[in-house]
Amino acid sequence: MPTDTRKSAWRVLLGYVRPHRGALAVGALLSLTMGATGLALPLVAQDLIGSLSQDESISGALMLLSALVLANAVIGALGGYVLQRTAESVVLTARRSLTSYLMRLRISAVDASEPGDLLARATSDTTLLRAMTTESLIGFGTGGLTLVATLVMMALVDAVLLLVTLGVIVVTGVVIGLIVPVINRASKRAQDSVGEMGAALERVLGALRTVKASSAEERERRAVHAAAEESWRASVRAAKWRALAGNTAGLSTQVAFITVLAVGGARVATGAIDVGALVAFLLYVFYLMAPIQEVVSAITQYQVGSAAISRIQEVRELPSEPERTAAPPLPTGEEKPASVAFRDVHFRYTPELPPVHHGVTFEIPPRGMTAFVGPSGAGKTTVFSLIERFYDATDGRVLVDGRDVGEWDVAELRAQIGYVEQDAPVLSGSLRDNLLFGAPDATDEAVAGALATTRLEDLVRRLPDGLETLVGHRGTKLSGGERQRVAIARALLRRPRLLLLDEATSQLDAVNEAALRDAVTAAARDTTVLVVAHRLSTVTSADRIVVMDAGRVLAVGTHGELVAGSELYAELAATQFLTASA
Repeated sequence: MPTDTRKSAWRVLLGYVRPHRGALAVGALLSLTMGATGLALPLVAQDLIGSLSQDESISGALMLLSALVLANAVIGALGGYVLQRTAESVVLTARRSLTSYLMRLRISAVDASEPGDLLARATSDTTLLRAMTTESLIGFGTGGLTLVATLVMMALVDAVLLLVTLGVIVVTGVVIGLIVPVINRASKRAQDSVGEMGAALERVLGALRTVKASSAEERERRAVHAAAEESWRASVRAAKWRALAGNTAGLSTQVAFITVLAVGGARVATGAIDVGALVAFLLYVFYLMAPIQEVVSAITQYQVGSAAISRIQEVRELPSEPERTAAPPLPTGEEKPASVAFRDVHFRYTPELPPVHHGVTFEIPPRGMTAFVGPSGAGKTTVFSLIERFYDATDGRVLVDGRDVGEWDVAELRAQIGYVEQDAPVLSGSLRDNLLFGAPDATDEAVAGALATTRLEDLVRRLPDGLETLVGHRGTKLSGGERQRVAIARALLRRPRLLLLDEATSQLDAVNEAALRDAVTAAARDTTVLVVAHRLSTVTSADRIVVMDAGRVLAVGTHGELVAGSELYAELAATQFLTASA
């Protein structure tokens, strides 16, 4: 009796299969037709032997036999192609569905997961649905029907020999029934180990420069190899049990053949059946091997596939954002700037971690530049994450334009915002692709303006293919400062009502930093700019400064006010900022 988990796996698989059910039905029909032609062969052989024993012409039987063999081969090849093509389409459907969901995962879910493991679930796990579709869904149906039809034909030839064969099949079924749960557990562990290996490899490749600079290649190689070996051991264990189940089915056919040969020989000797009937029955015994193997393969492959579906469903249980069919419109540049307010905001990333914010409160009016300063770990970057709704406040309210961010449509909220992260990521692709990433409809004039604002014009002239130059994985062909300027240009092209810059000029030289500071100051006349600052020059030009420490707002004011009224700010201004800007 299937468990609830197995029913769920079937439901998930059928959901992926549903768009392709017509093609799958054609493939199944062709497979059944092939089985029917195969079932006719022993009967024709029996008639041929009867004609030989009576010294009659066998040319008709031979022609029919040849036609059946040819039809069986052609129909089998066509049916196999249709099923394989449909199975690939099922895998495509599953991958589209899963990758779409991955794109909508909450940042908290991604942070709690291993990217390499998520990648394995979207690639290797979905690949297993191919065999599950052909071998489990179709194979079990066609194999089961062919098995029943074969047993019916055997009953027509001789009921006694059928009972002997059924006895062997029942014993085989009991043995395989004991093996199936073990296959399920072993297959789940094998798939988990593939994900663990992917996570280990992604960890190294994601920080390969650090690994090499630390001379840690050998240590990391051993760690990745250990994960690969564990994956190998788990896969071998699963293969061992699958092979045992398959060989049990093969052995049952051999035992049935020997038993039928012995009993059938005795029945021929007593005259209960003739030689032609025995030959036909033995052919059916041999023919029985294929549907038995098909059914056993369907059961074992289902265990593998259900383990994969279980891992896929685990991803789909992770928290996600609402699905959208189209991106919301970006601001036209004519809208008024956004206002931001935090009211007694408390936040922690997970229940087991200490709080990051302890009652953070501040008000930022539309337009102008606000700088956030404070020691590392003060909670400055978290302010931006809460505004973007990468995370939700544990308590308190985060307001944009006077509306709680929880009341905004997430995509609509983010369409109002231009955001430059701390490490200013650049995606693989061309420079143009990266600039237009947040505003794909931006005009050439707008792009030229953003390039001029961020002083990227010289870079474009130097690159061999200009804007079409490929920047490499994570922008490795650009310097750190160039990546930051690309990220800022990308944000400006969105014409945001609210611009968030998280230490966006940390890797710029003094000349480019001064130019970009002027550009940001100019932008602050038409939009609301929030900056996590590390240089005194940025802070002094801000309209207001929010001083944070240990998840609390200690003071808000201008540079002059805070130097006189905030001990922490005065200390930062005299040390960290002055040093950074020197």
